Amino acid sequence: MDKKFGVEIIGVGSYLPEKILTNADLEKMVDTSDEWITTRTGIKERRIADKDSATSDLAVNAAKKAIENAGIKPEDIDLIIVATITPDLQFPSTACFVQKKLGIKKGACFDISAACSGFIYGLGCAKSMLESGYFSMCLLIGAETLSRVTNWKDRSTCVLFGDGAGAMILKRTDKENNILSIYLDSDGTYTDILMIPAGGSKLPATVETVQKDMHFIQMNGKEVFKFAVTKMVEAIYKALEMCNKKIEEISLIIPHQANMRIIDAMKERLNVPPEKIFVNLQKYGNMSSATTIVALDEAINQQIVKKGDLVELVAFGGGLTWASTVIRL
Repeated sequence: MDKKFGVEIIGVGSYLPEKILTNADLEKMVDTSDEWITTRTGIKERRIADKDSATSDLAVNAAKKAIENAGIKPEDIDLIIVATITPDLQFPSTACFVQKKLGIKKGACFDISAACSGFIYGLGCAKSMLESGYFSMCLLIGAETLSRVTNWKDRSTCVLFGDGAGAMILKRTDKENNILSIYLDSDGTYTDILMIPAGGSKLPATVETVQKDMHFIQMNGKEVFKFAVTKMVEAIYKALEMCNKKIEEISLIIPHQANMRIIDAMKERLNVPPEKIFVNLQKYGNMSSATTIVALDEAINQQIVKKGDLVELVAFGGGLTWASTVIRL
């Protein structure tokens, strides 16, 4: 197919588990305090999936809301991409479980593992695959159950993470493209500062890896902070340059919700008013690939942004990866 198609964003949805874990709850679990957590992270509470829910369950709940908002039927979807670092199983893909649970019988399904940048990486894949003409409707999801890979004895990391999912419906169109630009980048030399050491082919599960808590998230917070601020600012300007837009034209910037100190440092370097930066990490913590899409859904529902507005999403995560996109609602 030689014809160049556009991509239209026709629906967004999100899902957060009902259970709330507050800083006061964490005070009873590890040596920490609400003051310590709030000062260092800005997080007050996070959502935790119930023990019977897998990542695909959260993903399906978010997908159903996006499908309803888009006014389509599940069978209209012929491409499902799930960005996650907490898949149901090593294989099949979580996307295949989502397809099954939605009752869809056709189309391609796969997962993307790009940590907190995963949703925007997935958006890059979806854009290219819809523009090619081979697919007509994509369900793109960012979903995580990070509570399953959090070491609840490690006070430096257990205060950070939460569970949740967000979804977007993207449609091939002959009209103007809603995705103005996508910038993706990574630096694999820093794979060791944010990772889960065991559980893969390098260190399969053994009694020793379990006893050493090697199946949980490990992070060098200082190094991550340093790179997060620099790379997210860089990514914001790269995506703007790619679509010939200025930061003043952007109605809202939605950064990855990892740490308020990172967002504040980013805001200072961008020199933009506080109301231009969307923040909800105080309620949900770091949901990895789900953060930017959940925040976008909230911003739409709160009428902070409306149809036709330019919004920029930016994220940074393990890999190290970073990504940004300018979209028109």
